[in-house]
Amino acid sequence: MAVASWTGSTTFAVGDIRRASTSQPSGLFFRCTTAGNSASAEPSWPNNVGDTVTDGTCVWTGIASAFEELAKINPSAIIELFELRLDTTLHGSNDVYRWHAGSNADVTGDIIFGGETYQRLPVKADGFEYTNTGTLPRPKLAVTNLGSEITALLLVVNQTTTGNDLGGAEVRRIRTLKKYLDGESAADPNAQFPQEIWYVDRKASETRDFVEFELASKFDLAGQKIPKRQIIANVCQWKYRSDECSYTGTNYFDVNGNSVSTEAQDVCGKRVESCKLRFGNNGQLPFGSFPGAGLTK
Repeated sequence: MAVASWTGSTTFAVGDIRRASTSQPSGLFFRCTTAGNSASAEPSWPNNVGDTVTDGTCVWTGIASAFEELAKINPSAIIELFELRLDTTLHGSNDVYRWHAGSNADVTGDIIFGGETYQRLPVKADGFEYTNTGTLPRPKLAVTNLGSEITALLLVVNQTTTGNDLGGAEVRRIRTLKKYLDGESAADPNAQFPQEIWYVDRKASETRDFVEFELASKFDLAGQKIPKRQIIANVCQWKYRSDECSYTGTNYFDVNGNSVSTEAQDVCGKRVESCKLRFGNNGQLPFGSFPGAGLTK
């Protein structure tokens, strides 16, 4: 049977298993490891197997039924599902396309999981494995194009953003077990492996047979500089009297740090000393650069 959801102000015994009242992307269930009464408000559930959380006088430990099922001699088949989520700004709509390859089990039609229908479609995805090379994986997702459906989708998307080719669309990889699909005796939309979220980085190829996309993690920031601002040691980059600068005082100085009488004559010298004149030698200085940059090699 499906795992019941957590309830407040309830007595639980050691070994009781519950799930969060809302869907958890981690795919975790929680086993009571210290008996007691739950609190009236639901706790913040942990995201890792083995992590614990105190709930009133109960203690819950994170478990994953999907992983436990795999430890059996004859586990249920792993089902791999994909969701392609468009972005209105980039693609002109927020439509969601759901597919499954139908190759993980004896499934001859569409799959329903969590109330959502996943169309059986020739889909090939690989490259999700993490390695010790220090680089993030860049998986490939190939979707059939025999009926030119993907080509048609690309044409519509490119009318919103020229040459976009679904770039920036979110791809979710959802894995569960056949026994947890809707219609099964143990159906449970919360029983799944942790969801993987990727983004379309580029269209790798397009033919009459299939369209292949290269995916990237949100953390895969090719060509980005951290921090994005240029590191300058001694020249403040903030606009004087802006929100970043935050100075609103009536002590006025010229660019050389000499006291002046009017705000019209007030000009910041963009140096640390200029900040100290306005905020004090011991004050917190909102200096907009990196004074210590030249002190290290």
